[in-house]
Amino acid sequence: MTGTAPRSCPAVYYDGVTSARHHVTIALAAEAVIIRSADGAVVDEWSYPRMKHMSAPEHIFRIGLRGTSSLARLEVTDQDVAHQIDLACPDIDRTGANARAQRRQVIAWSFLAAISLLLVGAYGVPAIADRLAPIVPQGIERRLGAAADTQVRAMLDKGPEGRPFECGGASVEKAGEAAFEKLMDRLRTAAGIRIPLQAAVIRRDEANAIALPGGHIYVFRGLIDQARNVDEVAGVIAHELGHVAHRDGTRAILQTTGLSLIFGMLLGDFVGGGAVVIAAESLLKSAYSRDKEAAADDYAVKTMLSLGADARALGGFLARIAGTNGKGSIFLDHPATQDRVARINAMAPPQKGGATLLDAAEWAALKRICAGYR
Repeated sequence: MTGTAPRSCPAVYYDGVTSARHHVTIALAAEAVIIRSADGAVVDEWSYPRMKHMSAPEHIFRIGLRGTSSLARLEVTDQDVAHQIDLACPDIDRTGANARAQRRQVIAWSFLAAISLLLVGAYGVPAIADRLAPIVPQGIERRLGAAADTQVRAMLDKGPEGRPFECGGASVEKAGEAAFEKLMDRLRTAAGIRIPLQAAVIRRDEANAIALPGGHIYVFRGLIDQARNVDEVAGVIAHELGHVAHRDGTRAILQTTGLSLIFGMLLGDFVGGGAVVIAAESLLKSAYSRDKEAAADDYAVKTMLSLGADARALGGFLARIAGTNGKGSIFLDHPATQDRVARINAMAPPQKGGATLLDAAEWAALKRICAGYR
């Protein structure tokens, strides 16, 4: 998709609740199809990675949603718009263009990975990981992230049986979930993150947040509990978005698992076995180098400044947690806390009546996003 005005056309929408046909207009935005009713109101937004192709008569392009029991569907007859949706959705790809591009990427990646095996002996795994991480195809990174996510969940979900791992599902938590989604949306847009993000608040007491390959982000309940304002939470999330943008999680996994994961990538079976367990453990420790942390801090400051928010909030939060109960915090293993705070403050001017990322009611709701269970 380009930065030009979204292409639009008429379509038929079924909401999945009744059998009624709704005549709507759809617009192709950068990351989603926007569905509008006849009066122009937004009915829904379907992100491209969520869409699936459904069988239909030849002249109709019918799409639904993956990973849900909803029967909602769209029917498009404008073949040009259908083709654009086809190209934007990796799981539809009727033309095979995405599959061909992915095959080319995988072939190129496999060649480079094979060459890397020859270079490991000369330069070592860390140096090779630094060179390979930026060129790992997004499809492989998503698979790697999904495998790591499964292991991370198993390691972190230690609550009583029946308690949800993620916050936001209970009725008392819904307003907090809406506030969190709004905050994530603003940060993602400001940061220029183009891959789909899967972010959640989880029921853990540590003041922590982690980013996994492929756009998975977990914010721990303890972090929100200890935050004094939304800018502190936003600063930490923006820092994690920096790790996502710089592919630091992928780099850390390559460095930790070394040849076992590289061989797995070459053989097409890297999502099982001990390598992924080791990878997940390395991501939970998230002890990145001084340079990687500085780069993520820079990214966070620039993101916060672009929103007109308090970019110094990250440094203040970092110093307060590290100085009081660093145990289990995001800052415990991060190097040179005082140096990082000084660097953040040097980059970010003091805030003077900046923007409000969430209003008072939304911030209060976010603080209660895990209130349904402890």
